Amino acid sequence: MADMSMNIVTPRKMSFGINGKLNGLESKTPFLIGVSGGTASGKSTVCKRIMEKLGQVDMDHMQRQVVCISQDSFYRDLSPAEKLKAEKGQYNFDHPDAFDNDLILQTLQDILAGVKCEIPAYDYRTNSLMKDQITTIYPADVVLFEGILVFYFPKIRDLFHMKLFVDTDSDTRLARRVPRDIKERGRDLDYVLNQYMNFVKPAFEEFCLPTKKFADVIIPRGADNTVAIDLIVHHIWDILRLKKAENSSRQHPYIYQHRLAIDLIVQHIRDFLSNRGRITVQSESSINKAEKLSKRPH
Repeated sequence: MADMSMNIVTPRKMSFGINGKLNGLESKTPFLIGVSGGTASGKSTVCKRIMEKLGQVDMDHMQRQVVCISQDSFYRDLSPAEKLKAEKGQYNFDHPDAFDNDLILQTLQDILAGVKCEIPAYDYRTNSLMKDQITTIYPADVVLFEGILVFYFPKIRDLFHMKLFVDTDSDTRLARRVPRDIKERGRDLDYVLNQYMNFVKPAFEEFCLPTKKFADVIIPRGADNTVAIDLIVHHIWDILRLKKAENSSRQHPYIYQHRLAIDLIVQHIRDFLSNRGRITVQSESSINKAEKLSKRPH
């Protein structure tokens, strides 16, 4: 039986702004979704499933309404000494300082401003950014940003309109990480296990797991939880419909979107409650609060 823990809150940042023009492209202020969780918890797979269900995977990058970005593309360039440590499995890639967090913040702010961004790929075999392999992120309606520490820094965390935490048990995550790192990243078994015990596991407990409390939605079992993914996809469809309605509305954008967002979330809460047994609502007080807000005059 599928299970999904939910912590539903009222909308904090549902103002999308007015679409404009930027370099000949439509400038969009997207709905920004953060996706966190431990190593090999299924974050990337969850995002991939969402993209597939929304029909975005095979779409041209310039036409996509939903895009996904990995925090791994923001690892810092390593110094020669750090590269030597990394080759020996003695560098902590799971520490907050391993990422260029200023660049993450600036990039997400640019995305929210509707600015086209260029994101490099990361080479796990050489532990370096492949600056000759760039993915251009065009203005989109919904942006997924996934990584182990995307909720760690408050300034970055506060940019997200919705926060998802992929919650997979440690045995499953290790069982996934070992073959992945050996096959895809050129590691040997001793390297993977030593790195996991010395850095990955302690860093998860110190830096990643405590950020679970910031999540709006907790997804147990990752991509195996099809009920959770379907509900998130349904919510994203609502966001896309809301964005479309914005373009045809003559009302003040913020008021119009804020009211629709509250109405949508109240409806989702009712849907969640009707599926009890498969879905757990952690905080029912938010339901009453959302319903009261939706009934206020606007």
